[in-house]
Amino acid sequence: MGQASLKGSTCQMPSCWWSKTITIALISLSFNIFAMNPTITVAFQTGSGLPSNRYMHVSSSPPSTTKRFVSELEKTTERNIVKELHTRGKVTVGKNAIPCPANHILTIDAKTLDPSTYEAALINTWEGNPSVQKGFDWEVEKLRRNFAGLVQLEDGTWMRRPSVFDFLVSKGHFSTANVRRLDEPPKPVNFADVMILVATNFLANVGFGPALGMAAVPNAVIQKYEGSFFTFIKGVLGGDLQALAGGPLFLLLAKYYQDYGPIFNLSFGPKSFLVVNDPVMARHILRESSPEQYCKGMLAEILEPIMGQGLIPAEPATWKVRRRAVAPSFHKRWLNRMIVDVFMICGNRLINDLEKKSEDGMIVDMEERFGSVALDIIGKSVFNFDFSSTTTESPVIKAVYRVLQEAEHRSTSFIPYWNLPYANKWMGGQVEFRRDMTLLDDILADLINQAVESRSEASVEELELRDNDDDPSLLRFLVDMRGEELTSTALRDDLMTMLIAGHETTAAMLTWTLFELSKGDPGLLCEVQHEVRTVLKGKDTVDYEDIVSMEKLRFSLIESLRLYPEPPILIRRARTADNLPAGGSGLKDGVKILRGTDIFISTWNLHRSPELWEDPETFDPTRWERKFTNMGVKNWNGFDPDKTTGLYPNEIATDFAFLPFGGGKRKCIGDQFAVLEAAVTMAMLLNKFEFSFIGSPDDVGMQTGATIHTMNGLNMVVKKSIGIPHVDGWWEQQHLKRGLHRSGRRNAEITV
Repeated sequence: MGQASLKGSTCQMPSCWWSKTITIALISLSFNIFAMNPTITVAFQTGSGLPSNRYMHVSSSPPSTTKRFVSELEKTTERNIVKELHTRGKVTVGKNAIPCPANHILTIDAKTLDPSTYEAALINTWEGNPSVQKGFDWEVEKLRRNFAGLVQLEDGTWMRRPSVFDFLVSKGHFSTANVRRLDEPPKPVNFADVMILVATNFLANVGFGPALGMAAVPNAVIQKYEGSFFTFIKGVLGGDLQALAGGPLFLLLAKYYQDYGPIFNLSFGPKSFLVVNDPVMARHILRESSPEQYCKGMLAEILEPIMGQGLIPAEPATWKVRRRAVAPSFHKRWLNRMIVDVFMICGNRLINDLEKKSEDGMIVDMEERFGSVALDIIGKSVFNFDFSSTTTESPVIKAVYRVLQEAEHRSTSFIPYWNLPYANKWMGGQVEFRRDMTLLDDILADLINQAVESRSEASVEELELRDNDDDPSLLRFLVDMRGEELTSTALRDDLMTMLIAGHETTAAMLTWTLFELSKGDPGLLCEVQHEVRTVLKGKDTVDYEDIVSMEKLRFSLIESLRLYPEPPILIRRARTADNLPAGGSGLKDGVKILRGTDIFISTWNLHRSPELWEDPETFDPTRWERKFTNMGVKNWNGFDPDKTTGLYPNEIATDFAFLPFGGGKRKCIGDQFAVLEAAVTMAMLLNKFEFSFIGSPDDVGMQTGATIHTMNGLNMVVKKSIGIPHVDGWWEQQHLKRGLHRSGRRNAEITV
């Protein structure tokens, strides 16, 4: 493996680089024809060869002077050079002169190649190690340079001149998406689009990326599998990205973020994804573009067998109809009723269970307990079914958990193993999954039929005023809504989606909040306990106004969602060609996106970026009272607490640096419900109990599926509370030591 020094870092060149690139392109062609799942790779392969500091820090320290590596289109000098060069040994490709006849005059209309570009970095991997300039790979590299129009002058300057192959790439792109009316939404990606993407992949790797208008986005490739051959084959057949990556996918993306910065391509053999770690780019995809332009893509394909056309995987046209129908059911009066009729009842069951375990001195896995209470809450509130999982076990509960686990596994799979012929008959896991789905579908069908049989139509306004003491569920609201065309399939898909998505996020938020409060500074835990017990004043009930008053508790819950986002990756697919804004990437002209590109938006990287957060790895709920900006991230407006609305600071207040429930039109419809549910449950527990770890916090570990779980459970000792703890101003001190007012504002902003 050859290496060459580049601006103080290392740019690695895998052996047989070019043959591997061709192989990947050919595999990609055959794979995509089979899977109809497009890929796009527009940059050369590197190891960990680019500087990790990709932004300029402006918020609390002077701007960084670190030079950023940006696109060839930006860095190439914008001047045309027309020169007559006597080419007797003066124009070279690497160390080898291009043979030219004597006294031949070569006219070149070329651009100077800046030595800090990615193209120059690739050239340096060869030039920096003459020992690798031999054999087939070197001959192909020389051909690549020739085809790409790369020439070197006698003084060592690299130029890029028009190539004889420019006619292949200079014309506009054809896409089947272009054959449509202006008012018609983009069509799903099809075979023709896949072929165009594969061709573009190949041409970009050959060196025509700039001619195609593609920014030189670095390409991160997993080059070495660390596991056994058996686990590798199992991972391939099961489509398990985590197995092939050697660990949780979001942690792999975090590693590459340190190497490549705010945007890069990630390749898993024939599969490739554009990974976005920039809030300005994320805002463009999620909010500034339409849901038709960026659909759920492979996520929809994976979840469709489970959720059908529910709100998460639905096609944009179907999603619009279902969102319009479901949104009114999450009205404020219903949320208030859920506190009394569902949250308190399910929470009290959990408290009774913990009191017994406390008296018996038992060790309690709080992650499992949070999962149980969240399942009970979602069952009663969504379709009026009592799982009673906090106190009992049943085949239904086990089926729900197995379906949740299968949904998680499919969400991190790139091969639809469940679609293999007769998979539900010969694959053990799929046989069990089909049996579980049949059981749950039968239950949902019975509940839907019961609701339809007792349907009492009314307007949305009338429904909001109804008490429905016997059945306050969302199902009741949806069935009784006047003017809605009801189908049992649509209702089933909506309910199944809410069951899976609603259960997982809340349980994970509660788990990691208790973990961080118990692990962190005792002063923080005392502050939150003091707030909860002071607001409740000895009462056992919690209402909406109590939760509004518990700001420190809500900030703690939200801070856990920042450190442990659920999910850690958002998935989209471009249905039209587009151009992402530059954001903090340094790519002046942004990043061109082709129709069919699969995109990962890494919420984990966004939420933990040192460019977007002060002390990003620290659990610090007080941060939500302080402004934060960084002018080095172009067009990012930073975090402003004054823009917070509702129960938590959302993606608008942070300008898409914080995406706990997604963003834009397809943002999670139940965000306020989830935060309220978690706040009520945590307030009830902190009001009654003290928690301490069994062993070390490091024993908890971390793993992921669709959401982030502990590896070994959150095992704790639970004891009854000892009253309201004393506080010494720990919360306010976090602001004062930063030179701010005790409220977190700048002193100049405080009026006397």
